[in-house]
Amino acid sequence: MAISRLVPAAFEGHAHRLHPLSVIWLLCLVVGLFLMGNFAYGMFNGFSEQQRLNRQWQAEMQAHPPGPQEIISAVPQPAAAPLIDPTLKQPKDGIDFAIRVPKLNYFAAVKEGIDTGVLYSGPGHYPSTVWPGDQGMVAVAAHNVYWINFPQLANGDEVDIETRYGLFRYRVTGSQVVNPDNRTIIMPGADGYHLTLTTCWPIWAGAFAQQRYVIFTEQVWPVPRHDRVNAGLAGQP
Repeated sequence: MAISRLVPAAFEGHAHRLHPLSVIWLLCLVVGLFLMGNFAYGMFNGFSEQQRLNRQWQAEMQAHPPGPQEIISAVPQPAAAPLIDPTLKQPKDGIDFAIRVPKLNYFAAVKEGIDTGVLYSGPGHYPSTVWPGDQGMVAVAAHNVYWINFPQLANGDEVDIETRYGLFRYRVTGSQVVNPDNRTIIMPGADGYHLTLTTCWPIWAGAFAQQRYVIFTEQVWPVPRHDRVNAGLAGQP
């Protein structure tokens, strides 16, 4: 009888000593599973939302492709400013325009804004920058989780922007890694016609990335106004 009383007592003491560790372990397990599940759920929702926007944009372009006059008016002329309907330079059904990178087989509808609520699903247009076709800098940002593999892009690679008033083609001219507080990268009033793409860096760091990776490009089609004048193409379509 004495032995039978001692064994449970010893077991209870052992269990009592392990109990705090067990609780901590279980809490860590539950929190870890919750965070992983929440991340996976957010990724799934973001991916699904981006696919929906892509289909929406493609359906809109099939139903209402830019007409010949809209495409012609998007070509900068040396004697006058481009005549583009200003109502086409604003979000419609949540979409500004679309980006395509042939080398990476990447396509995505682009929304307006760069806050977390916008970027959780895909790329967003910096509201302070111009629209494609306007002189200055168009800038697009996205979370690295959903973004293209920027380091694969090299000078000369093509980046296309599809708008409701025509196609704008850009060529990569360089890249740079900068700190988030760098205010010299996004220059809405820059001379020329540019597209700048930004994402967090390094890509593998996800939400813990401390820097930004920037891709610089210049518009090559339609040929910008100053380039047409320098090439002696003024007045030609």
